[in-house]
Amino acid sequence: MTDIPIRRALFSVSDKTGLIEFGRFLAEQGVEILSTGGTAQALRDAGIAVKDVSEHTGFPEMLDGRVKTLHPKVHGGLLGIRGNAEHEAAMAQHGIAPIDLLVVNLYPFEATVAKGADFETCIENIDIGGPGMIRAAAKNHDAVTVVVDAEDYAVVMEAMRANGNATTLELRRRLAATAYARTGAYDAAISAWFAEQLGEPFPRRIAVGAELKQTLRYGENPHQQAAFYVGGQARPGIATARQLQGKELSFNNLNDTDAAFELVAELDQPGVAIIKHANPCGVAVGEDLKTAYARALACDPVSAFGGIIAVNRTLDAATAEEIAKLFAEVVIAPDADEDARKLFAAKKNLRVLLTGGMPDPSQPGMTLRSLSGGYLLQSRDNGRIAAADLKVVTKRQPTEQELADMLLAFRICKHVKSNAIVYVKDGATVGIGAGQMSRVDSSRIAAWKAREAAEKAGLAQPATVGSVVASDAFFPFADGLLAAAEAGATAVIQPGGSVRDEEVIAAADEKGLAMVMTGMRHFRH
Repeated sequence: MTDIPIRRALFSVSDKTGLIEFGRFLAEQGVEILSTGGTAQALRDAGIAVKDVSEHTGFPEMLDGRVKTLHPKVHGGLLGIRGNAEHEAAMAQHGIAPIDLLVVNLYPFEATVAKGADFETCIENIDIGGPGMIRAAAKNHDAVTVVVDAEDYAVVMEAMRANGNATTLELRRRLAATAYARTGAYDAAISAWFAEQLGEPFPRRIAVGAELKQTLRYGENPHQQAAFYVGGQARPGIATARQLQGKELSFNNLNDTDAAFELVAELDQPGVAIIKHANPCGVAVGEDLKTAYARALACDPVSAFGGIIAVNRTLDAATAEEIAKLFAEVVIAPDADEDARKLFAAKKNLRVLLTGGMPDPSQPGMTLRSLSGGYLLQSRDNGRIAAADLKVVTKRQPTEQELADMLLAFRICKHVKSNAIVYVKDGATVGIGAGQMSRVDSSRIAAWKAREAAEKAGLAQPATVGSVVASDAFFPFADGLLAAAEAGATAVIQPGGSVRDEEVIAAADEKGLAMVMTGMRHFRH
């Protein structure tokens, strides 16, 4: 079969978007409309003729509406194979009329969970009849058109106009694929919620459901295809962002912007993070965003060119004016005032994203990464170290300022690719070493970049002099610590746990450094 005319349709939708327009179109084409409950009432209120499913089946809705479409006259009408003599004889014998179009969107389970509803309310919002009908119609797509998204109503109407009230096999197959993806995502949401309710972070099976938000021009490289999907735990950020202006976001833009926003969310004071290739090249806090931005930029102004800028407060005009002086790919903020928006409007290629809020860095959740033939699932690194968690292991105690800077440096370390070394002074990064195979090399690179920044700024000495240094994992040897001391660091924060901790502590004492251990590691690969 190819083109199948639509003569009978069944509607059962929780989201009434576009329902009346679609229903009226079908009625005008002489299509018989079957429907249930609130959907039927909405159509009738609009003056559209509707036949109740209970009248069609000869069986009343019962059990508080849990049983209404679970009936042979519904499923037989969807599953019966047209042109199959045996099927058609059985349908005729039992008075089963074929259903050519199924329009269903499911009970809003995901939205109910997102609102924080109680267990029983969530259970009641698990749709049973809807997925059953969708799967039946999609299986029999040779003859049945199934629609699960309101955005496809127009597609079906266009096809019917072009084909004498019929739909094509190509369209029905595409809609069937969309339908199965929807029921799969729906079941994934339910299974993930159940596992969470049962306290099972790693159930026997996991299912991942997500919805296409954007097809990208290409992936990390031009020869790779890519798309952006949203799903899983609700979290302010790149998935919730509204793009005010600028070019289409690329795969790398999205990845880097997410990294920038997650980092800046860690900062308690007004803060700015500048990211390049998923690593920070400058992070700072200040009394306001303008001050924080200037200090973040000073860490590595060369690398900041063409980077991603994230702020954790409503973006104001004074800060926007400074940001506009630098070529940046993306600016992301929870919000921006009207003056800031006007300033950025002059830079038409700059992508400006507003998320509507900040993610909570302490929020529990899971992250998923693909491997060849499988996945790695782990809890989000939401670990945070407070002053009370620190163990001073050197003869010299850290000063109050050193302590504040160490806590900030260690928090930033969490967002730097390992091996990670971060120098901080007075609330701003002054040197960052990322992603090196050797920790001592990360320490040296961070110091070298600090010297380079000082030379370009015409300073007598690098800002690492008098700074503190954080390491995402323990120093396996004293050489990394000695490199930090050589750069001028006066205090060190690190997890500890090396078999050579005593050797490293002795080196710190010899150099007159204060050193604290956290007992927590922040690898990021």
